[in-house]
Amino acid sequence: MTEFFQSLGMNYEAAWFVATICGILLIAFPLMLAVAIIIYCDRKIWAAMALRKGPNVVGPFGLLQSFADGIKVFLQETIIPSGANKGLFIIAPIITFTVALLAWAVIPFSETAVLSDINVGLLYILAISSLGVYGVVISGWASNSKYPFFSSMRAAAQMISYEVSIGFTLISVVLMAGTFNLSDIIMAQKGHIGGVVNAYGLNPMLFPMAVVFLISAMAETARHPFDLTEAESELVAGYQTEYSSMSFALFWLGEYANILLMCALNAILFWGGWLPPIDWEPLYAVPGIVWLFLKIFVFFFIFSWVMATVPRYRYDQLMRLGWKIFLPLALIWVVIVSGYVMIRDHGWPL
Repeated sequence: MTEFFQSLGMNYEAAWFVATICGILLIAFPLMLAVAIIIYCDRKIWAAMALRKGPNVVGPFGLLQSFADGIKVFLQETIIPSGANKGLFIIAPIITFTVALLAWAVIPFSETAVLSDINVGLLYILAISSLGVYGVVISGWASNSKYPFFSSMRAAAQMISYEVSIGFTLISVVLMAGTFNLSDIIMAQKGHIGGVVNAYGLNPMLFPMAVVFLISAMAETARHPFDLTEAESELVAGYQTEYSSMSFALFWLGEYANILLMCALNAILFWGGWLPPIDWEPLYAVPGIVWLFLKIFVFFFIFSWVMATVPRYRYDQLMRLGWKIFLPLALIWVVIVSGYVMIRDHGWPL
C-alpha cells in the first residue's frame, strides 16, 4: 500500500504514514461491525438453545437490533458517581477498548493481509492482552463502590491465573513451529499431519494444549462459565455496575473484541489460520481470509454454546482449575513437546 501512495507523488515517509493509517482503519471499522454482528449472533444462539426467538423486530430478522442498542446507549446520559475518581472513572473503559483493538495489529488474515508481520507477534499479543486487566482494575477502584472493587480484585486474580497457563501452552506451540511469528506458525501447520491436515489441533502432541487454550481463553475474557467478575447474583454487574451510556458500551465493545481475538488465536495457533482444513489444491481457490473467518465463527459458536448451557463456576473452582490442573498440565506438556522436538530434529540420543 505504501508503494501505491508513493505512485501518487508522496515521499516515502508520508506514504508509509498514510498507508499505516489506512491499514488501521481497514481493521478497526470492520472489527466494530463484526462486534455488532456477533452480539446479534450471540443472542440468537442463546435464544435457539432456550427455544426462544431472540431479536426479531428491529430490521429484517432483527439484524438491526445491535445498532439500535448502540444508538440507545449513545443517547443516554453519562452518570458519574459523586464519590468516584472522575479522571480514572472515565479513562478505564477507554483503556479496555483501546487495548482490545491494539492486539489485532499482528493478526494475519491471510498470507498477505496483516498490518504488522513482526517476528515477535506472539509475544506482542501476550504483552498487549495482559494490559486489559488495568481497565477493569481501575474501573473497580475508581467507582468507589464495594461491588465493583470486589469484581476488580477477582478480575486481577483470574486473568493472572489463566495468563500463566496460556503462556506455557503457547511455549509448546512455539517449540513445534520454531518461531514467534504468527504467519510462520500458520505455515508450519501446512500438511502437518500425514501431509494432509493443515492443523496442530489434531496433532496428538498439541491437541491437549488446544483444549487447555480454548478453556483458558474463556476465563481470560471472563466469559461464561468463568464470568465471576460480572456475577449478577453476587456483584450486581461487577466492575461495570456504576457505568452507563458510552462508558458501558466501550466495556461491552472491548469484551467482544477480546472474544473475537481469542477465537482468532485459537484458529491461528492450533487450526491452521487462513489455511483450508485439508491440504488439497482445489480448496486453496477459496480466499484464506474466508477460511479464517469460518474458523473464528466456529470457535465463537462454541463460546456461545458454553455460555448457554454450562452453569457458572464457583470462585474456588475457578482458581483450582487454573493453578492445580491447567498449570501443571501445561508445564508437563512443555517437557514432552521439548523431548519430541529434540528427537524430531536431532534423532534419538545414543
